Amino acid sequence: MSCERWHFALARQLGNGSFLKSDNTADCYAIIRYNSRTYQSAGTLVVVRGKETAESELKRLEECQDSSDRHEGWRYFIEKTALKAGTDPIEATQHRQNELEARELKALQEDETSTGRSQNHRR
Repeated sequence: MSCERWHFALARQLGNGSFLKSDNTADCYAIIRYNSRTYQSAGTLVVVRGKETAESELKRLEECQDSSDRHEGWRYFIEKTALKAGTDPIEATQHRQNELEARELKALQEDETSTGRSQNHRR
């Protein structure tokens, strides 16, 4: 199957859940596309159930990737997620972005709190 046809088949199978394999785990994983040169994220491509399925799909994406695309720095990685397998990629990307922003805000607030404590200690 060509890579282009595979991408369409993957989307169709994920939509009806037929692609989901039963791994040893019920955990779900997102496959994220990003540029290793610019750190730009292209978002979540797919959310699947099971680490083996995610690793298999990651490998398949890399095998289908055009060499010029890879040369430009585009890569993929797997990330554990609380989202359900088959979640719409746009929704999954937005959810991930919201989580990243919340973590960043929490880290900034903790840093401000610790900086405030250290300044009070010096007085």
